[in-house]
Parts: sequence; C-alpha cells; structure tokens
Amino acid sequence: QVQLVESGGGLVQPGGSLRLSCVASGFTFSRYNMGWYRQVPGKEREFVAFISANGANTGYADSMKGRFAISRDNSINTVHLQMNTLKPDDTAVYYCNAISPSGSQFWGQGTQVTVSS
Repeated sequence: QVQLVESGGGLVQPGGSLRLSCVASGFTFSRYNMGWYRQVPGKEREFVAFISANGANTGYADSMKGRFAISRDNSINTVHLQMNTLKPDDTAVYYCNAISPSGSQFWGQGTQVTVSS
C-alpha cells in the first residue's frame, strides 16, 4: 500500500533552517509528481512546493520562493524540502503529497514545524 513518511520537523528559531524528508513506499516513486503542503489549525491546507516526477520542474508558493527548495532522489524514493530563513508564520504541520499519473493523490501523516524564539 502507498506510504509516505515525513520527518525532520521540530522547533527552530526565526531565521533558522530545517530540512524535511519524505520517504515513499508502495508505488513507483519515479512516476509520481510530489509536493509539500502545510496546514495550521482552523485553516485550509496550503500549497508549499511541487516537483515533477523526473525532478526537472519545480514550483513554489509565492511566500516560499527564494527561501524553500524542493528536491528528490528517485534512487531512494525520497523527497526533501529545505527551508531557510524561517519565520513564525511558517509554523504549521507539513505534509508530503504524491500525485499519480492518473491524478490520484496520497498524503503522509505530517510533521510539525514550529518557528519560535
């Protein structure tokens, strides 16, 4: 079965960095587009970043451009999100997302990121 397991969240001070990882299993990872989303209580889940199946194309939400970088390693079924210059507004649960060639979507369980002094 499809599994997405996120890790790397935690508490970081404003201006700091974190690197999130998502390890995938149960499907042909190299055929799936991947993404990161985030959610805070009481708000809708928000798009963060996207990477195409072969890694050639990426996209970011405007507020993350220049600060966040998504990457993937298809040899180990892993997608990363490097987050720099973190702000308190980046505090959220971050979710890994897999999009099949047919458009089906799968989600991980999320990892908490807290940016606070």
